[in-house]
Amino acid sequence: MGHRALVAYRRPDRLYDLRYSHWGGADLSLAEAIDDGSPLADGTVDAGLLADSIARERILTGYLDPCIYEALYLVAPGREYAVDAYRVCWLEWGDGRDGGRGAIVAADPSADEPRIRTWFRATKTTLGDAVEMGALSRRAAQAYLEARVCEDEDGTVYTYTGRGTENGTRDGSAGDGDAYEPTPDRWLERDRGPEADVDREFGDPDSNGDRDDRDRDGVG
Repeated sequence: MGHRALVAYRRPDRLYDLRYSHWGGADLSLAEAIDDGSPLADGTVDAGLLADSIARERILTGYLDPCIYEALYLVAPGREYAVDAYRVCWLEWGDGRDGGRGAIVAADPSADEPRIRTWFRATKTTLGDAVEMGALSRRAAQAYLEARVCEDEDGTVYTYTGRGTENGTRDGSAGDGDAYEPTPDRWLERDRGPEADVDREFGDPDSNGDRDDRDRDGVG
């Protein structure tokens, strides 16, 4: 379980040090908890580095896996720890194809939460239903979703290419056994016939009996 966030701290050389927050994506209040008196928001942000000296343009493609992270924070210690918050949107439906396609949308923690989540969930769910019913191809649905994110919310679309992590987890966290695995598309499960596993069709509970935070709408 968790609502994961990637927190990037800008260095004097304009590169970034990346840290992990297990609950920072639940809402965007972490942006207001980070300040010069508590740079790690009283332990909400892990002290250990995921990576250091990362160029800004590499944060999205190399580290911000949209299947895992729900929020991105860019912290500027040189500007009295000013924080820019972004909601991460996963632009796929979970069968593993092109799973790294995502977008970030700039958000005001006090004004835009939970509006962005609600809007994206509704749009993506509607498109997913249209694909299931055969009204749209998967490619057309994804292209439309990306266009709406860019045009309606001024989002930035990207493709996560990833890298290995030292401890083997996709997000670089401590590896507590709950690393995200995409949920198979419901219509793909139906194509397997009546013997398809019903539990997997609607998402297996994890080892604690809870379903993964990030469901088919892609925003947690």
